[in-house]
Amino acid sequence: MGIFNWFGKTQKEPKNSAIALDIGTEFVKALVFKVEDDKAVVLGAARQKQQLSDMAAGAVTDINGVVKNCEKALAEAAEMANELPEQVIIGIAGELVKGMTTSVRYIRPNPKEKITLEELRDIIARVQRRAFDRVRSVLAWETGHSEIDVRLVNAAIVDIVIDGYKIVNPIGFQGREVQVGVFNAFAPIVHLGALQTIADSLDLDLLSIVVEPYAVAKSVAPDESAKFSAIFIDVGGGTTDVAVVRAGGVEGTKMFALGGRAFTRRISGVFGIPFSQAEKMKIDYSHGELNEEKAEIVKKAIDADCEVWFSGIQLTLGEFSDVELLPSKILLCGGGTHLPDIKDILETGNWSKKLPFAKKPTVKFITPKEVINVLDQTGKLTQPQDVTPMALANLAIELVGEETLVDNLLSKVAKGLGR
Repeated sequence: MGIFNWFGKTQKEPKNSAIALDIGTEFVKALVFKVEDDKAVVLGAARQKQQLSDMAAGAVTDINGVVKNCEKALAEAAEMANELPEQVIIGIAGELVKGMTTSVRYIRPNPKEKITLEELRDIIARVQRRAFDRVRSVLAWETGHSEIDVRLVNAAIVDIVIDGYKIVNPIGFQGREVQVGVFNAFAPIVHLGALQTIADSLDLDLLSIVVEPYAVAKSVAPDESAKFSAIFIDVGGGTTDVAVVRAGGVEGTKMFALGGRAFTRRISGVFGIPFSQAEKMKIDYSHGELNEEKAEIVKKAIDADCEVWFSGIQLTLGEFSDVELLPSKILLCGGGTHLPDIKDILETGNWSKKLPFAKKPTVKFITPKEVINVLDQTGKLTQPQDVTPMALANLAIELVGEETLVDNLLSKVAKGLGR
């Protein structure tokens, strides 16, 4: 069935179906899924190659080009699923997308009084204002533009503690000291506007825009998530995304503009071949399909870039200054991790003694089967680059259900902040 059959459709699709759209630097990845019994069941999956001019460092640079690529991926996924839902969740990445957990301690004047909804609303508003001011100052320092316009992308309660006791819903509890931690992710309005335009051009209702490393971090955790800690590294075509999870809560997300394309450009320069041929050579090298001589040349060519990338990882982790002890487990995903040198340098590289690791980190890949609450009926989701769109689908499950009291309150505060 052709693309115009799908995008010219007039029939209404079931409200429990949606699309996860991962607009990456190298590929657009689309999943069509339905929600059944609190699970996202993937019915269709497809990806479409991006042109070099469509994206840069995780950000859209040619909206029309990206829309065309999305249409092709969606048409293929829709044909496989035999439906094209009207709602979509889109991932966002890029150097200027910032995520951090901010905590506020509040001493209640009358600890014997029960906590009310109004009191909780006031505490969360304080957290959001502090986070917003903090991210504005960080972006102003990094870009040199003091008036950069940012918006809240997504927010989530990390923890609520009353007098040392962790609470899920504080309404009705008594106590003197209330501590609330909220993860907030912000992005420049120019990036968010581009994604909104893409959704509009595709005639899709935008459920949410989600920071991709946050989605991955929240979607790959054991049941005993309160004890789970790890560093997530997602290597894409234009960026590397890092998320730190400690005791089940996302401490923060950070990104830097160095991904798989940098290695491809190096190979292109060394061999004097076009980018497309260099990309194929890199993939063949990653799969062990080059002869020994060429493989050795490729390895030497990208050695320096691997060192620079590794330094970027260390510098990024060093920015998590509020984390007393970094997790010693590193989990990898993304198409860029096919390059064996990435895992090798994480395992054998000289980690800075300044980083607060209790022991040298262990490194493993995330498999699509480890993404919680997502069932693949297509059999096509088998690679590390499939983890991110599956993680987006996992987060979308909550969007089609009822919000919890605290999350509902948080969303209202967030909307007020973005005005």
